[in-house]
Amino acid sequence: MSWIYLILAGIFEIGWPLGFKLASNCSKVWIVFSIISMGLSGLFLYLAQKNIPISIAYIVWTGIGGLGTALIGIMVFNDNVSFLKIMFLSFIFIGLVGIKIVS
Repeated sequence: MSWIYLILAGIFEIGWPLGFKLASNCSKVWIVFSIISMGLSGLFLYLAQKNIPISIAYIVWTGIGGLGTALIGIMVFNDNVSFLKIMFLSFIFIGLVGIKIVS
C-alpha cells in the first residue's frame, strides 16, 4: 500500500505546477487546485514514508513529479523537445524503475 501512496503523492506533485500554469492562462480556480494538490502530495508522501525509507520515497516522489510535469509540458504546452531531452527524461524513468527494483 505504501508504494500506491507514493505513486499518488507523485501524481499530486504533478498537479500543483500544472495548476499554476493553468492559472496564469485561465481562471484563478486553478490556484485552489494547486494548493489542494500540494496538500495531498504531502499527505501521501507522509503515508508512504512510514514504510518506505525517506531516501527512496523522496527520490521517487520528486522523480514522478518532475518527469510527469516535463511530459505534460511537452504534450500539452508544446515545450521544446529534443533527442537529448527525451534521452535524459528516459534516464529519470530508468532510475525510478531501478530504485523500485532494488528497494
